[in-house]
Amino acid sequence: DVAATSRSFDFSNIASEGVSGLQVYKTGRASVPSGGLGATINIATLRPLDDPGLHGTVGVKASHDTSVDRGEEVTPELSGLVSWTDDQNVFGVSLFGSYQERDSAYRSATSNFWNIERGAQFLNPANGRVTATTQVTNPPDPDQLVSFASDSRYHAADVHRERLNGQLTVQFRPMNTLTLTGDVTYASNKVEEERMDQTNWFNRPFNEVIFDDNPVISSAVFMQENIARVKDLGFEQQFRAVEDTLESFGFNAEWVPVDRLTLSLDAHTSLAMSKPDSSLGASSIRVGMGAPVVSSHSVDWRSGFPDQQYVMNDALRGNANGVLDVGDLGSQVGRLTFSSQKQRLDEIRLDGEWEFDTSRFDFGVDYRSSKMTQSKVDTMQTLGDWGIGDPGDIEQFAPGVVEQFCLGCLFNDYTPGDAEIAFRGNAVELYRALSAGYSANPVNVSGRQFNVVEEDIIAFYAQFGMDAQFLGRPAHLLAGVRYEETEVDASALVSAPAAIVWQSDNDFNPVVSGSTVPVTGEGSYSNLLPSLDFSVDVTDDLVGRLSFSRTLARPDFVNLFLTDTVGSNSPQRPTVFGGIAQASSGNPDLLPLVSDNFDVSVEWYYGDANYVSFGAYEK
Repeated sequence: DVAATSRSFDFSNIASEGVSGLQVYKTGRASVPSGGLGATINIATLRPLDDPGLHGTVGVKASHDTSVDRGEEVTPELSGLVSWTDDQNVFGVSLFGSYQERDSAYRSATSNFWNIERGAQFLNPANGRVTATTQVTNPPDPDQLVSFASDSRYHAADVHRERLNGQLTVQFRPMNTLTLTGDVTYASNKVEEERMDQTNWFNRPFNEVIFDDNPVISSAVFMQENIARVKDLGFEQQFRAVEDTLESFGFNAEWVPVDRLTLSLDAHTSLAMSKPDSSLGASSIRVGMGAPVVSSHSVDWRSGFPDQQYVMNDALRGNANGVLDVGDLGSQVGRLTFSSQKQRLDEIRLDGEWEFDTSRFDFGVDYRSSKMTQSKVDTMQTLGDWGIGDPGDIEQFAPGVVEQFCLGCLFNDYTPGDAEIAFRGNAVELYRALSAGYSANPVNVSGRQFNVVEEDIIAFYAQFGMDAQFLGRPAHLLAGVRYEETEVDASALVSAPAAIVWQSDNDFNPVVSGSTVPVTGEGSYSNLLPSLDFSVDVTDDLVGRLSFSRTLARPDFVNLFLTDTVGSNSPQRPTVFGGIAQASSGNPDLLPLVSDNFDVSVEWYYGDANYVSFGAYEK
């Protein structure tokens, strides 16, 4: 799914050939905008007046990815750059473009949900975890916290990516003391992921449980259960497709009005969007299906990786041929997610630098305004239902779409247990075929979100730098302070949950009402952010550094959203058996995380481009 949860920039959207250099600030500085607790990276793009004359390059590369299961192991990447300036180096233009395709794959093993409760609750047969005959090894104390998984699952996914970059930069230097720069940047990144899951939920009660020796939280590292009849082995098929785009327009004016004084004006407006890119118009398509053939199930985590084992019996609800195959599969539900986000960022800042013989004074003001808009709609259509009411309907409605393959064979570094027989198929084709086959079942809206967060930040800073001598060795001091004020306004259209419907077994579906209610909220905070950086050249090759800074990290946008969200498939099981219904809502009045950072390091430079650094820090 596409979710507006992070403030981090996705560097995979930018081709490295379009970057002329990176400026890395390992500690906080008053002149650097806030936003991260750790290092800050400034991307420097190409500027024609920095490299006078006519230049051009064309690059053709091929990437070889051995993880690919379906797709192309070798994929192309093309790039081109042309840069020109006039003979006087007064006017210059550069143009860059890049196109890349990339196929890759990954495999994983997870548990979707871990339960935390007291040992007395787990060991009480009335609560449904165990019975009087359950074999429990290393049982926890009654007051001790225990954790145990609700399921075990393996995944395999194939990913296809297409990336397009373009940048135009124009520079004009009408006089030696004034340089004007304008640039336009465009980036597009399309990602498609085809993924399948092999899932086994625990029905409980367990027949055998083994706990580890952790004195704080005792975890169940082995769990086994026998089923009175059979339960399903899940094989959900998923397809995710999104397109991320970035459009940015920037302007910079650098002016030296008098000797030793440099003023720089920066302004830019940028728009980043993420939208669905599948043929169904959805960003995520999930088709639940499974085989109701499991009579016994266990998972062993003692090796450090989950080892899942099960006993198959297709005589009761499968096709009774004694092997797990496509004929045992039945559909469950079809789910679509339509998710998009858009962020506009406008910024203008003025920086000044006044140089003296052995020192300098930096100052500036910065104003940033951003608007994040996020929308998401979830739908669900009941097919054969969670309990797989019609085994064999996959072959009936979608013949030839699903294939059998060896999932365990795709894991190179460990053996995942019973995963030799698994199934995969294109979720878009499956959804179309099964949705038509069950056209009498309505498509219901199970979730709806619309959030807007507007954030305005104004900052002032002053910074003093000095070169001096310390114990007869060259030393450098940089000290400053930054003051920021932040205002947040949030609004949302809330679709109130109407009910949580218990469909079957452990399967619940939230249903939202058709009407929406507008909700608004706001927040504000101010921060004073001092910084100090001192370094000394101990020898010509050895540098010692000591730094202090106060930095902040603002809440992710998802934590500022006002929409009420009911957890998917919440609760995980009936509340009478310990299930907990979950819901969440953000708060625009959240304060940022503030960190006081102390850093000390020693750096040894043993060549023009080589160094070794030893450091310690406390935050």
